[in-house]
Amino acid sequence: MQVTSENGASSGGLKRDLKSRHLSMIAIGGAIGTGLFVASGSSIHEAGPGGALTAYVAVGIMVYFLMTSLGEMASFMPVSGSFSTYSSRFVDPALGFAMGWNYWYNWAITIAADLSAATLVMKFWFPDTSSILWSSLFLSILVGLNFLSVRGFGEAEYWFAFIKVGTVVIFLIVGVLMIFGIMGGQAVGFHNWTLNDAPFHGGWAAILAVFMVAGFSFQGTELIGVAAGESENPRKNIPRAIRQVFWRILLFYVFAILIIGLIIPYTDPKLVNDDLGNIAVSPFTIVFNKAGLAFAASVMNAVILTAVLSAGNSGMYASTRMLWYLAKEGHAPRLFARVNRRGIPVFALLATTVIGMLAFLASIFGDGTVYVWLLNASGLSGFIVWLGIAISHYRFRKAYVAQGRDPSKLPYRAKWFPFGPLFAFALCLIVIAGQNWSAFTGGGVDWYGLLVAYIGIPLFLILWLGYKWVKKTKVVPLMECRFDEEK
Repeated sequence: MQVTSENGASSGGLKRDLKSRHLSMIAIGGAIGTGLFVASGSSIHEAGPGGALTAYVAVGIMVYFLMTSLGEMASFMPVSGSFSTYSSRFVDPALGFAMGWNYWYNWAITIAADLSAATLVMKFWFPDTSSILWSSLFLSILVGLNFLSVRGFGEAEYWFAFIKVGTVVIFLIVGVLMIFGIMGGQAVGFHNWTLNDAPFHGGWAAILAVFMVAGFSFQGTELIGVAAGESENPRKNIPRAIRQVFWRILLFYVFAILIIGLIIPYTDPKLVNDDLGNIAVSPFTIVFNKAGLAFAASVMNAVILTAVLSAGNSGMYASTRMLWYLAKEGHAPRLFARVNRRGIPVFALLATTVIGMLAFLASIFGDGTVYVWLLNASGLSGFIVWLGIAISHYRFRKAYVAQGRDPSKLPYRAKWFPFGPLFAFALCLIVIAGQNWSAFTGGGVDWYGLLVAYIGIPLFLILWLGYKWVKKTKVVPLMECRFDEEK
């Protein structure tokens, strides 16, 4: 093993081998997963077709502004530390420290969740098989893809995303044909939007609840910021991928939610079941069945397995690179900063694998209580990262201008500044604050529910304020913010 110095062709020993097509598919794949394929049904059931559409549009706008903020910073300063680096440089080193560990922990635990989900999916075909068998197989695949090379990760993510995108495109085509009666019998039109109290069943409270679900569905889109550190031409490829984010959100989420709401009545009891173990209740499966495609359940099972493996593959990559960066900055044992000849931080990969494996074992042995707490602790991590991106971008642009630089010279310039990051910041706060608002509405305060829902916040604050107290860090003045890639 060796640690190579950071230079133009690499990022601290990492290889810039991710091509434009890899980044484009990573940007797409990060936004398509079980949140769309499975949980979207329960969202429509809870808030009605109009309520669910409203929530997903609002979150989609928020994510678009977040990605443009991240794109501006990542194309100018493409480092694998990404938002941890940006928080340290433009806000406070203590915030960067907390952001890095928060993000690593989030994805390491999420790997275990993906392994659990993958075993449930496989039991659709093989109900009597062992969970350990499938989890071991999938964990080996994920480790292998990330161990080979960064291009191996990129290729895997490219094809995973290709399958997901292809499925959504076919679904949209079939759905439109069904709405006009060309497939599946009689045209449905807007009939299901006029049932009972549709389209806004449950009012604003239901829309707020779906807003939380939609937020989780979009988690992972920020991965392109981490991948920027290993892109072969980030100043060209990052802007290209970011510019397409808006249309991908519109096509893959907004249109899909619209079509599901038009074809399936929100009162259909199948929609409320978002159990991965029962693929037959995926709204995609229901729509395909209504169109007369009898093989829909098996096909969707394979697609959902692809989505789960894609999430696990991305999680393994993101957490490994963040641990590598933390070690490189002196915030983790130096062992994790070492890379092999192919530019892979092997020790960081192994450490992340062990944490994911232990968390998975905690989910299947005993009563699973430990795992539930771990998962709840990581639940808010993604939203905290999004908050950090919005704050960092606001400070980045302010410092850039304060130091006499011309924003028009940036490789990619986020539109609607400062509205974009401020709007995203406000909506992220709403999502975080509303995680378990029902704990306050039952006549008394549900303290256990509050603790379970919000435990991620005190953990983050301990990291942030603890580092700040030990290192005596302060908010970086705008004139002292550094824009170079070197440490």
